[in-house]
Amino acid sequence: MDFGALETVVANSAYITARGSFDGGFNAQATRNKRYHSKLRLPPISECQHLENGIDLEFESICVKQPIGKRLFQEYLALIPQHKPALEVWNDAEDYDTAEDEDRLQKAQRISNKYLESSAKLFCKYLDEKVILKVKEDCKHVPDNLFKQVLQSTINYLKDNAYQQYKESAQFSKFLQWKWLEAQPVGEDWFMDFRILGKGGFGEVSASQMMATGKMYACKKLNKKRLKNRKGFEGAMIEKRILAKVHSRFIVSLAYAFQTRTDVCLVMTIMNGGDLRYHIYNVNEENPGFDEIRASFYTAQIICGMEHLHQNKIIYRDLKPENVLLDNEGNVRISDLGLAVELKENTTKTKGYAGTPGFMAPELLQGEEYDYSVDYFSLGVTLYEMIAAKGPFRSRGEKVENKDLKNRILNDAVAYTEKFSAECQSFCEALLEKDPKKRIGFKNGNCDELRVYPFFRDINWRKLEAGILPPPFAPDSRTVYAKDIQDVGAFSTVKGVVLEDSDKEFFDEFASGNIPIPWQEEMIETGIFGELNDQSNDKRRNSTMENSSKSGVCRVA
Repeated sequence: MDFGALETVVANSAYITARGSFDGGFNAQATRNKRYHSKLRLPPISECQHLENGIDLEFESICVKQPIGKRLFQEYLALIPQHKPALEVWNDAEDYDTAEDEDRLQKAQRISNKYLESSAKLFCKYLDEKVILKVKEDCKHVPDNLFKQVLQSTINYLKDNAYQQYKESAQFSKFLQWKWLEAQPVGEDWFMDFRILGKGGFGEVSASQMMATGKMYACKKLNKKRLKNRKGFEGAMIEKRILAKVHSRFIVSLAYAFQTRTDVCLVMTIMNGGDLRYHIYNVNEENPGFDEIRASFYTAQIICGMEHLHQNKIIYRDLKPENVLLDNEGNVRISDLGLAVELKENTTKTKGYAGTPGFMAPELLQGEEYDYSVDYFSLGVTLYEMIAAKGPFRSRGEKVENKDLKNRILNDAVAYTEKFSAECQSFCEALLEKDPKKRIGFKNGNCDELRVYPFFRDINWRKLEAGILPPPFAPDSRTVYAKDIQDVGAFSTVKGVVLEDSDKEFFDEFASGNIPIPWQEEMIETGIFGELNDQSNDKRRNSTMENSSKSGVCRVA
């Protein structure tokens, strides 16, 4: 009997069962551990008031970006009649942005009639007349971002006219209760590991389930001694810091960072569909690679992810098929930001050798300063490999010395086969331009220069960015898109490395706990937010009734 194969079958079965209970229709009772679920409790408000002096009170952060913060702020607005127009136009404008094409004209006209007509009951009188006229002129054409200025004016109005009062409300006190819960320590005992999905330079990546909520994640474990032995502290901290900073549906999110006796751990979005390299070569070995429709979809989503990184002054430096992962529905996200670099204030370029041979841009290989453009050269290599099932500068399995590979990248023209349409080849050539000044990419704060290429003629960018454009391929929910466990390989023991007090300081800083936005999304997505809010409301009502019966005075808890 092949015990290695049996181990993989058993591990796959347990993993598919665990993720299926969530992905196939969340059943909280079936996936949660009761003991850990019971630890998710909101404390008395009196224990949380001090947090107001220790958290970021910037309006956009609390009331717009943080999911629970936004919900509670909108709960407050719903109680104040004068803010009802602003609340409703906020929600309706966001709904317009994610609407199906055939519904947009009707929604646009409804918003215009309901909020932009001076005779309307919910007329938003705080809006500038020029903003209103512009929307009315463009309404029949239903362009993207039709209500962008309306939405921004609404946010500004609420910041100036509702935020100070909100901070005195019961809803804000409840927000502080959630921030208290968010700050509670979480460690390895809160997670149940399933099968190993792969490994990197410093440790393994396993499928892992958060036992209090039942949500599945990928847990990247970085061995402490291996990190120290290979001088990996700085890179690990950079990856952790960047993952905590960025938040995009096209980049894996970091939800938790903690440590164990032997590892520091990053708990991130799990991508059950495997990586692009696996799909290029292993799913259909007789006909490797993708058709252009599929390659165009993945490339568009990668562009959205890189645009978000670049808008946050981050150069990725390691784009390749292995680092682009598929989720259950077939959407992709960028992963593994260990080689990324964040540009310093008032700088537009950096230096440093980083990346994967065959994917690095000429200017990087030559030791020159470079900017975001290096990532678009890597995108060209990645797209080429999606179509051709080989790299533009070496064939699959070809052994090429790095110096020879560098020479090819610097000097050789790229050859295209009949697999490439004229539109695809034109786009690839523009990405693989050896002169960074002529290469297409991130310009004027966006990637619009890329979006207009005919290669993306079938991409509805608005729907893609909203997450409502159906992917051309959906992974099989009964398949584990990863190597067999025995093929992943094991790490050797690190000998002769002693961890010192200064190392402990680094690990303590690394293990910062819950990351606000992904953690709050998890609380909402898994129903915990609704449950605890209902319990809190019930307690408040009971407390109010008791106080009323005793004294005749109604107090808000």
